Amino acid sequence: MQGGNPMKKNHWMGILKKIWIKYLFAVAWIGLCLEPSVGLVAAADDPNPPASPVKLIFIHHSTGGNWLADPNEDGPYGGLGLALMNNNYFVSATNYGWGPDSIGDRTDIVNWPEWFTGPDRDAIMTAVYSETGQNFQDFGSWTRLAVDPGGQNEIIMFKSCFPNSNLYGNSQDPPLAEPNDWEYSVANAKAVYNRLLTYFATRQDKLFIVIAAPPLSKADYPIDPSLSAAARAANARAFNNWLVNDWLSGYAHHNVAVFDYYNVLTSNGGTVNTNDAGQSSGNHHRWWNGSIQYVQGLNNNFAAYPSGDSHPTTAGHQKATSEFVSLLNIYYHRWKPAQVGAGPGLVQTSLAADQVVDLLINSTNSHGDIPVYEWLPLTETYGGNAIPCYLLSDKGIFDLNQVLQNLGEYTFSFAAGGVTSIARLSMRDLGLQTGDALIYGYVQ
Repeated sequence: MQGGNPMKKNHWMGILKKIWIKYLFAVAWIGLCLEPSVGLVAAADDPNPPASPVKLIFIHHSTGGNWLADPNEDGPYGGLGLALMNNNYFVSATNYGWGPDSIGDRTDIVNWPEWFTGPDRDAIMTAVYSETGQNFQDFGSWTRLAVDPGGQNEIIMFKSCFPNSNLYGNSQDPPLAEPNDWEYSVANAKAVYNRLLTYFATRQDKLFIVIAAPPLSKADYPIDPSLSAAARAANARAFNNWLVNDWLSGYAHHNVAVFDYYNVLTSNGGTVNTNDAGQSSGNHHRWWNGSIQYVQGLNNNFAAYPSGDSHPTTAGHQKATSEFVSLLNIYYHRWKPAQVGAGPGLVQTSLAADQVVDLLINSTNSHGDIPVYEWLPLTETYGGNAIPCYLLSDKGIFDLNQVLQNLGEYTFSFAAGGVTSIARLSMRDLGLQTGDALIYGYVQ
């Protein structure tokens, strides 16, 4: 080990084991020629649009419809549909009365299990994945890409409306053991979203985006002597903080993300018709100075953009659009696997630490020979320290220096001559941070 501050061997062994458990290999070799080699460097997230059109569906009601709407004279609008189009998303939507048994009517937090885990889930989700309509109703039309790129909706955004910010219980209540369809409380809301993960984990081909329910105005909280409006609003704040910071901490996949629409709509630029987008102060969930910023700079748990009731004004919706779209791009790039190592030769790729990547081996022999043995050496730099090279083999993981005298016993046993995926994971899954690197090669 180099650098005077050596990394502990058990950390590197742990990283190798994370790769080891994710694949079955195969092998053989001739000579000792290094074929394709790949260097992966952890970098910043990517807020840029997808390179090709991506199909997205938004499950919403009136607030979501206003948020999507193009500029108009009839009601609030956020221009989200147009912004998504300009970022290469082909956007469809559900609305009131949509779908099997009019499931579109039911979008409260307590209703989500009916969509994603209930007995009619397959029929509902088949309809969600295949929907291509915009379903404007009376909330404003919005522009989208002229050509449907085909296939199913890949991104599923879903949002409950502001009555769901009227949450009972206590701010730190743990999730109920089982969710129910009647209790508007912190504990039940957490239980609902925990239940949803059981379905999301089975659909790695889809990206699920939770849009937090928007805040209620103080005047719209029902009077209830048993729990003050301030306490219920604080519960909504605590629940949405939990969604962003804690909900996914034990989730092993990369196909679920959260946008805190609630937090964004709790600070303004001085009036309900002036927003604080782009300001350093206030409450935000956005891409800011090269990283994701999730901050509450203003102590307020009520709607900052009421428009006579809790529906946000145009200024509030436009702030949400400005902060959300770059985050959606980041979430998309984290979820959609990059592929590295498929081609011959040396490759160096920079990846966001949370971006999923397929680690590939191209075992095509550049000399036309049929390999007899093959090896997979790996090393890394971690915190500026270079780590010794290891071999992954059928027998396990070995320090290369310890097996050099008898390399023929430390190969993989798989058919050569093609491209093989050795793992699908992120740099952060491997314990690597921005600036660290994983280097692996194929030797035959």
